[in-house]
Amino acid sequence: MTIRIGLAGSGQRAAGTYAPALAAYEGVQFAGVWGRTPLATQALAATYDVPAFGHYDDFLEQCDAVAFAVPPPAQANLAATAARRGKALLLETPIAGDLAGAEELVRVGERAGVITQVALTWRFSAAVRRFLDGDVPAVEPAGGRGRLVAPIASTNAWHAERGLLRTGGTDLIDLLDAALGNIAGVTAHGNPGGWVGMFLEHQIGRVSEASLYAGAPQTVRQAEVEVYGPGGAARIDLSDCGGQEDITTMISEFVDALDRNAAPVLDVQHGLHLQNVIEEAESYLLLAG
Repeated sequence: MTIRIGLAGSGQRAAGTYAPALAAYEGVQFAGVWGRTPLATQALAATYDVPAFGHYDDFLEQCDAVAFAVPPPAQANLAATAARRGKALLLETPIAGDLAGAEELVRVGERAGVITQVALTWRFSAAVRRFLDGDVPAVEPAGGRGRLVAPIASTNAWHAERGLLRTGGTDLIDLLDAALGNIAGVTAHGNPGGWVGMFLEHQIGRVSEASLYAGAPQTVRQAEVEVYGPGGAARIDLSDCGGQEDITTMISEFVDALDRNAAPVLDVQHGLHLQNVIEEAESYLLLAG
């Protein structure tokens, strides 16, 4: 049976990333677009010859699952409504605007028993999977570091205000978590809108450092993770990860999870774990400010 996936959102992320992937994927019926900006919603829907919806309830009636491309505070409420209607969720990161919203979304999703997947796009890259499955174990890592330097390209006011920690920083934290073990504690310093440094403690005694800078020119983007141990060092350049090929893989695995009715590893519970790390880091930044 073809799975009907609708797109919630009509902004830059929806139009540039999700819509082309949903339209091109053969195992999916692109069920339509819902958004709060009528002209943008209608234009995006017309590009792919799918319905445009002005009412969220009408949109949900036509979907088996929803891919979200909206700001995190809005996503938490919209996704909870969709889950209560039995719809599977493909969620942007972070999964909510704050920890309370993330915890509520997890509760609703678990009560509804719906499949959830978090769009940590780096993790769907073939290069990242080779790094995690082969390079990292060979190093026997004791620790590592991560770095992300980028402009704040989003036109969304929420993302611009919260800075890189709440956008690409989630992917960086997630990859360090995957490479070195579950993050159990974090301290941070810096400015959310500029440079941020974090010290991460992982549950099995490993440590890592992460640096993020959001003031780079539009042409500059650097991202990398490196781990160190008795076996040497392993490094991955992440600058080109998260592209359309990785988005297609993500959608394919989301569809497979729905077909098998099996929760992915990168589900809403993992999203809550990352939200906890982000919130703890931001608490240090707020105290410093």
